[in-house]
Parts: sequence; structure tokens; C-alpha cells
Amino acid sequence: MDGRRLVVTLLVLCGIASTLKGQAVLPDRSRDKEIHENVFGLGLAGGPMSGVGLSFRHHLPTALSYQIVGGIIKVNDRLSYSIGAEVQYDLVRSVISRFYVGGGAGYFYSGSSSHNEMDGPARIGLGIGGEYVAGPNLDVAVELMFTYFSDGTVLPLPQIGIHYYFY
Repeated sequence: MDGRRLVVTLLVLCGIASTLKGQAVLPDRSRDKEIHENVFGLGLAGGPMSGVGLSFRHHLPTALSYQIVGGIIKVNDRLSYSIGAEVQYDLVRSVISRFYVGGGAGYFYSGSSSHNEMDGPARIGLGIGGEYVAGPNLDVAVELMFTYFSDGTVLPLPQIGIHYYFY
């Protein structure tokens, strides 16, 4: 998928998600600044900082949450995988959305089973994100992370995720 299609897809998802009502984004904190329950989510996430694959998200009984992402593909002797983690701190939360700052790290591998062909496989980053209700218990997250690659490259790059929350 080229860059223009990705941007259009992200904008459409954000537009659709912001018009829906439902779960999300945890209990409304407009009066009470603390969450008094743990909320867990499973889904898919993809991004050049924290990895591509299955994702587990845990909202703690505070403004903090964390996410773990991992995925693997092996065809013949060609191996590709990523694993990463992210921490998020809520700045603003409403009934249909939340806005947060976050940071994380990831490691990417692509090559033969014995040699990683990637130039900058380790990454760390900081940035902002928004999570929007896409349906009952289903949220879509879009992030912009300033990502440092282990080869010295620094780029502002998008990440996206979709999670189903369990209460």
C-alpha cells in the first residue's frame, strides 16, 4: 500500500470513528481524574516503532496504559518478525475518544534464519496518539511517533491499531 492510500485510509477511519458512540476509551474522566478498574484489550497493531502483529493492551486504574505487540512470518528459510512495547499516558478522555502521549520500543528482524538483513532493526520513539470508538467495545488508535532507528535515522512515522476491549 503506497503512502497516499495509507493516509486516506487513516483519515477515513478517524472520520468514521469520531461519529460513533459506544464503549471506548474507558470510563469518562471528566469529573473523576482516576479510573477505578483495569480494562484489557486484544487486537492488531502496526507501526515502525512498536511492531506489527497481535496486540495486547492493558489500561491500568490510572491514566497509564501499556501495549505489547508481536508478529512472525516464516516462509521457507525467510524469517520476518517484530516485537515491541508501548506506554501511554492519557491527557484527555471523553465518551468517544482519548488523546495521549506515548513512547515505546521495538525490534524487527527480516532475513534468513541466521542473518538479519535490516539496517536499523532496533527502534525507540516518542509521540502522540488518539483512540476513537469504532463500535461496541471496539476502538481504533492512530499515532504519530518520532522514531529513532538503530542506524541513526529519525523519522516521524504513523502507527495504527484496532482493539476489542473486555470488561
